Amino acid sequence: MTIISAPRAGREAGPRRRRKAALTVLFWLLILPFLAWAVIRLGGWERGPVVQLFAFTPYVAAAAWVPAILALATRRWTVGAVAVIVAIMLAAAVLPRAIGNRDKGPAAGVRLNVMTSNMLFGGADAATIVKLVSEHDVAVLAVQEFTTEGKEALAAAGLGALLPYSSLADRPQADGSGLYSRYPLTEPGAQQNGGGFMQAYATVQVPGAGPVVVESAHPLAPYARSVLGQWRKDLLAEPRADDSATPRILLGDFNATLDHAPLRELISHGYRDAADAAGKGLIGTWGPYDGDPIPPVTIDHVLVDERIGVREVSVHGIPSSDHRAIVAGLTVPAAR
Repeated sequence: MTIISAPRAGREAGPRRRRKAALTVLFWLLILPFLAWAVIRLGGWERGPVVQLFAFTPYVAAAAWVPAILALATRRWTVGAVAVIVAIMLAAAVLPRAIGNRDKGPAAGVRLNVMTSNMLFGGADAATIVKLVSEHDVAVLAVQEFTTEGKEALAAAGLGALLPYSSLADRPQADGSGLYSRYPLTEPGAQQNGGGFMQAYATVQVPGAGPVVVESAHPLAPYARSVLGQWRKDLLAEPRADDSATPRILLGDFNATLDHAPLRELISHGYRDAADAAGKGLIGTWGPYDGDPIPPVTIDHVLVDERIGVREVSVHGIPSSDHRAIVAGLTVPAAR
């Protein structure tokens, strides 16, 4: 019996080894895209069609744990260890947004609630926007894709009674921008960025506080490879925060997530992302909320001067808009 079964065992061992080796190779092939993603993300090297894909980095970071767990479960220790390192690299880039930042800025000062909402060609439900302004005691509202029809709808919904001061640049389609304020505005205006979108701005005179410059941001979207250069230029051309100048709030539809290097570079010039600081940075703000199988991504932001504190952030759906609104509770420096 021993003499007969030994060759059979040998014949069976060869295919088993080949299957085991093939599965190990498969694991390596599964891990390599995640490794490349992590390297590009940490290096800020996204270019070409990868730019759009990088908006979905939080989902990739979650998926990276699947091959890591499977490799360890099948006792492939080397490939499993590499997979875990890759997953940790991606998690380190993404997870802090859900935890919050210890440095939320100054806690002392004057309370100021701000809100931003992309109105989708002016068709967003104005009553919902006005209701959010009222319920959350919003003192400054920024709107993008702001049309004359959108302006009229907000007025009909009663926004003027809550926020009587404004700096408006309504335009057809997606080009318009606007600012509404409870407090008086000085130096109001609007400028057109390189991508063609207007950006309304003004200095808000907050009672008990010093002046604050607020701008409704709307850089070009990276919708095609041919516009990626302008998308990058628009982001990098946004005004920087300057310790020697008036504190600044930049809020709106940035068409970029924190996984895009140009936005991170902008933030590094004196800003903090309010949602990131408050632990709400992974809540999707844009997505086809009409049932299409595309997960939401976070491209709307409230960027605040480092001299301004962040207390809380909330995200709200707006009917008839593909963007969600962001409400941020801030603390601005008190008047000296």
